[in-house]
Amino acid sequence: MYSQIKDSPTRGDVLLDVYLFRPKSSVTSTNIVLGIIYHCGILIEVEWVGDFSKPEVEMIVPMYNKTDVFGLQIFHRDKFPVWASNSSSVEEIWNNYKNIVNESLEHFVPHKIIRKILDPEY
Repeated sequence: MYSQIKDSPTRGDVLLDVYLFRPKSSVTSTNIVLGIIYHCGILIEVEWVGDFSKPEVEMIVPMYNKTDVFGLQIFHRDKFPVWASNSSSVEEIWNNYKNIVNESLEHFVPHKIIRKILDPEY
């Protein structure tokens, strides 16, 4: 069941904001603070039980500006007969070409690991 945690007016004599929490015991304190013009703000402090942090997220990003262009050109020239040969279907030619491009990205384009900072300093 949800509980209303603040019954004091937040705009003049009127309670405009409704804050529902479950369980009510997780709320440690509430305070009305001065806001803009006639509208007051509500500061709510909550105690969380449990660990809600997410594991560190990593992304691998290709650095195209550092590509070994000469090596890439030689690689594609050498692989040209493989993907341009008369295959049984257009789909097979396309799949051969995609595999060659993926292989060349792995070998000739350096990659950087970017880690997301979970608790940045502001």
